[in-house]
Amino acid sequence: MADPKGFLTTGKQLAERRPVDVRLRDWNEVYVERSLLPIITKQAGRCMDCGIPFCHNGCPLGNLIPEWNDLAYRDDWTGAIERLHATNNFPEFTGRLCPAPCESACVLGINQDAVTIKNVEVTIIDKAWDRGGVTPQVPERLSGKTVAVVGSGPAGLAVAQQLTRAGHTVVVYERADRVGGLLRYGIPEFKMEKRHINRRIEQMRAEGTRFRTGVHVGEDITGQQLRERFDAVVVAAGATTARDLPVPGRELKGVHQAMEYLPLANKVQEGDFVESPISAKGKHVVVIGGGDTGADCVGTAHRQGAASVTQLEIMPRPSEERPGHQPWPTMPMTYKVTSAHEEGGERIYSVNTTRFAGDEEGNVQELHLVEVEFKDGRFEPVPGTERAIPAQLVTLAMGFTGTDVRNGLVEQLGVDLDARGNIGRDGRFATNVDGVYVCGDAGRGQSLIVWAIAEGRSAAAAVDTYLGGKTPLPAPIRPTDRPLVV
Repeated sequence: MADPKGFLTTGKQLAERRPVDVRLRDWNEVYVERSLLPIITKQAGRCMDCGIPFCHNGCPLGNLIPEWNDLAYRDDWTGAIERLHATNNFPEFTGRLCPAPCESACVLGINQDAVTIKNVEVTIIDKAWDRGGVTPQVPERLSGKTVAVVGSGPAGLAVAQQLTRAGHTVVVYERADRVGGLLRYGIPEFKMEKRHINRRIEQMRAEGTRFRTGVHVGEDITGQQLRERFDAVVVAAGATTARDLPVPGRELKGVHQAMEYLPLANKVQEGDFVESPISAKGKHVVVIGGGDTGADCVGTAHRQGAASVTQLEIMPRPSEERPGHQPWPTMPMTYKVTSAHEEGGERIYSVNTTRFAGDEEGNVQELHLVEVEFKDGRFEPVPGTERAIPAQLVTLAMGFTGTDVRNGLVEQLGVDLDARGNIGRDGRFATNVDGVYVCGDAGRGQSLIVWAIAEGRSAAAAVDTYLGGKTPLPAPIRPTDRPLVV
């Protein structure tokens, strides 16, 4: 146990965010540099080292949270990163982007504030990078087997790193011009600076993983060619079919999917553009969708100089306290104020968009909405609540519905889809085609980054077994596992 009285004597203290008026002037991460180690060690000391650590169950990776909390409290940062890396390939990603189901499952959280697990986690890995404690793990020998990984998001990177370390020759194909998938182009710079991806990719290259960017699998190279060239193929292409909004005026200029809008802003930070081709500067912006992607659009619009930002959500405003029907240790749906929401804008709940209206040149100018209430299993409009709000840029951030089959990869590989439109797989992440596996959102559907990494690690163990008959690689989850979320 870290500090036997820590949970009694130390209150919860979160990482400090930079002042709003300061951080809106740049695209750097919103948090103050994590250098306040005495605070972090005290927070780690709040961990009670429970007899049954439910945080393990809350974390799909099975992170050894009490162990590295204890090591961080004792200022043993070398030991802490060793225990953290034992279960998580990329804690600098999860420590910044994961919604922390582990904290929802923290035993201390039953009647007090939970341990700030994410803050401790990201401090451990950042400290390891600063001290040169993250080095390539080159395999002692090569197996002579080859694996193609389609997609370089968190699932693809996890499966590639695990299989490379197992001695296989791994080639990662990415259709974008840079490695990282949604980590690169879907996550704004202010949530995670891309230097964190870059240095991890350099580590993977040093270990032997090969990356091929700008290659659209299904077009530039076919699924059949991958099967002929490689001993195994892992599809980790994500769930990239965005949910659309088929209402009158959808065709107007200025109405975009979130994943049309966000990547361009990131490309500005990469130096590809001086200004984004889709900019919120001086415009009234409406974001449809109340999740994390919607919040990313809100924060991006603020930094681009929007005249106003309004976020719409069809669901009612969540409670600020854990609802009674979502008991501990489930991950509750509660009202959250992200860094983007701190920066301004309006959030409107229980409304549905009915149509868009534009000017003579076909540019969107207004969004018409109506209040709704949930009755008999569906959202019904409330009579007399129709109104219009200004909207010169609209982003649709309503989630994703499944694997993109338009590029031909699914058909070329011959893999089956499940009832939800994802690539089907069995309990070993294997598709119906011998030697073809799937992990991450492509097989699971839209989910969390921590699930993507866990699926990548588990799929790597399955592929390693397929190639060599057995494996020393860990498999933290099965495809049928589901989070404790109501």
